[in-house]
Amino acid sequence: MVKNIENREDIRVLVHTFYRHIRENELLGPIFNSHIKEEQWPAHLEKLTDFWVTALLGDVCFKGNPTIAHRTVDKNLNHSIAPYHFEQWITLWHSTIDSLYVGELANRAKMTSERMAMGQFNAICSFRDPE
Repeated sequence: MVKNIENREDIRVLVHTFYRHIRENELLGPIFNSHIKEEQWPAHLEKLTDFWVTALLGDVCFKGNPTIAHRTVDKNLNHSIAPYHFEQWITLWHSTIDSLYVGELANRAKMTSERMAMGQFNAICSFRDPE
C-alpha cells in the first residue's frame, strides 16, 4: 500500500528496501557488497536511516561524513566511479520510493537524492589526482 512518509519507521522501511535492491543490482551490488561486510550492514542501514530522517523530518540524528566515505570507495576502485553509477542509484531510489510512498516527503526524498548524487560525484572528482 502506497502512503505518505510520516515517521522514522517509514524511512527505515524505505532505506532497508532500497539497499536490498542495491545489493542485488548487477552494477551497484558488487561495489556495495565489497565495501560493506555482511556484519556491518545493520549499523550501516541505521546510519543511512539517520541520514534520511535528518534530511526529511528535520530530526537531527545523523553523524558522519558521506563525502569521505564516497572518496574512499572511489579510491579503492581506482577512481572508476562514474556518473552512470549515480544515475543507477537515483533510478533505484526513485523506483523504491514510488513503490512505497507518495506525497511531499517522497518528492523531497527524490529531489534531495538528485542534489546529493551530483554533489557527491563532484566531491569525488575534485579529490582525484589530475593525470
